[in-house]
Parts: sequence; structure tokens; C-alpha cells
Amino acid sequence: MPTHLEIEYKSLLSMPEYEQLMKLFSHIKPVSQTNFYFDTEDLKLRENRLALRIRCFATSAEMTLKVPQEVGNIEHNIDIPLNEAKSMIENKSLSKCLQNISSIRDIIEDHGLIFDNITCIGSLKTTRREYQIPIGLVALDYNEYLGTSDYELELEVEDNTQGQKDFNDFLEKNGIEFRYARSKVVRFLDTLRHKKRWNN
Repeated sequence: MPTHLEIEYKSLLSMPEYEQLMKLFSHIKPVSQTNFYFDTEDLKLRENRLALRIRCFATSAEMTLKVPQEVGNIEHNIDIPLNEAKSMIENKSLSKCLQNISSIRDIIEDHGLIFDNITCIGSLKTTRREYQIPIGLVALDYNEYLGTSDYELELEVEDNTQGQKDFNDFLEKNGIEFRYARSKVVRFLDTLRHKKRWNN
């Protein structure tokens, strides 16, 4: 199972800042992707600081389990046929594809969690423009989820210390105010909790 150490810096953007940065990305064709998040009904994965998603593109899909490290996250990635991904999402269950994702199941169960209790809890759609620049892989995102939306800039880097400096320099050079951005899944879950409290 491929793994990847993800070190990234991000900032939420105002709409004017997003539109300003769009000029830098005007040569990049946008890609639409949807994250379908999986957790137990009582959010035990989140409680253990794990994040599990299926990301669907137009013709492919990938399952990713993020496990936090001292710096960044280890991403465990498995390519999944799009039809199988859609089946898991529609059925809100991962149990029918255990052979393909047994390695991810093992990691989750090693955390003392019951894999069969995991269900699809919702989705977040991103329109992304990204390209490689000398300081790292930069992405400009427009996110839609649970009736809300936001704008976000991400920079994925190899070196933690240099990456922080490069990200700050990029913001300053482009006149962007830094706004702390939690991960997409955390923003999604916070909005989900708020809506549940409101409905109750």
C-alpha cells in the first residue's frame, strides 16, 4: 500500500483574495474532486485523530487514511475502481470490499476501533487548480459542503521549516492575509456538528 508523508501549509482566503490568485492560476485547468468522509456515527475515528475518505474524480477513485505524525500526516492510499467506490458510498459501508482495503482496515483496528461500524457521513466537493512551483505544490481550492463554501490556498512541501518560511513569503508577496485553516475534514465535521445541534 503506497504511503506518503504529507506536510502542508494552508490559509483560508477571502473571495477577493481567491479571485486575485486565480490570475496566477489562469493557465491551469480546474479539476473537480469530491471527498466522501467515513467515520462511525459517534466519530470514533476523529476522536483518535484519524481521517478516512474516498476521493472521487471523473474516472477514478482513491481511498486515503490519514494518520497524524509529529510533523504532518502519513497518508495510506489505495486506488479503487470508480464503480466500487460509488457502491461503498451509496451503501454507506466498506465491508463489501475488504480484500482491496484490508491494510487500511488493519490500521484502524490496531487503534481499537470497530471497522464494521464505519459509515459514510457526508461529502465535500472541491474545484482545484494546482501546479508545481519551486517552493512546492501549490493548490487553489473552492470547497462546497453542507450548504456552505470556502476558499483555500495550500502549499505541500518536503521540508517543514523551509516550507513554513516559503509559505509565509508567498502570502506576503501576493498580499494575502494569513487565516488559520483547519483541515477540510475538520471544517466539514464542525459544520456537521453545528447543523445537528441546530436541528435538535
